[in-house]
Amino acid sequence: EDEQIVSEIMKRRFFPALLTYKAWEGFHFAGHEIRITEATDCYGAVVWPSALVLCYFLETNSKQYNLVDKNVIEIGAGTGLVSIVASLLGALVTATDLPELLGNLQHNVLQNTKLKCKHQPHVKELSWGIDLEKNFPRSSCNFDYIMAADVVYHHPFLDELLLTFDHLCKNDTVILWSMKFRLDKENQFVDRFQTLFDLEVISSFPSLNITLYKAMRKGRMKA
Repeated sequence: EDEQIVSEIMKRRFFPALLTYKAWEGFHFAGHEIRITEATDCYGAVVWPSALVLCYFLETNSKQYNLVDKNVIEIGAGTGLVSIVASLLGALVTATDLPELLGNLQHNVLQNTKLKCKHQPHVKELSWGIDLEKNFPRSSCNFDYIMAADVVYHHPFLDELLLTFDHLCKNDTVILWSMKFRLDKENQFVDRFQTLFDLEVISSFPSLNITLYKAMRKGRMKA
């Protein structure tokens, strides 16, 4: 079953028939052809398999997780694929990442959502743990969903990442988080994450070493 679903997920990706001056990859999600411009000079400008897993889940579970008119924020949006798919599925999306990634992120989001979505998505800077209350005040930022794909890897900002999850998450917010396990730091972060949030495995793909989680604040999952 793992190999069959993974094969179906990977079939959603396609490549240009002819090489062009600007590298891009194509994807089929939410009834649309999505073209993503990438760069190879930083982690955040490449589409990783965890993003495909999350996009596939959003599309194939659109009844259970109905995104129409829902307020969604993606942290570590990178190239913007997850934010684009959520927008095409009807959500009001804020795609966030570091300032140096916003130009490419804005380009991809605009190119793939203009005149195609109920709500035009927003692109906004979010450096984990920095000026959270100033840029995303708790009193006015009410997100139905927080989405994240492959945001945990070998970097020194995991404390700030946990702080960001905590700041953005209200009692009724659902976190959908797709993660590839590479190093012990991933396991350690999951343990720390569970001190604040209840965590449920939605899907697991051993062949990709990727797990898809649903999370909510402690005590809210069953409620």
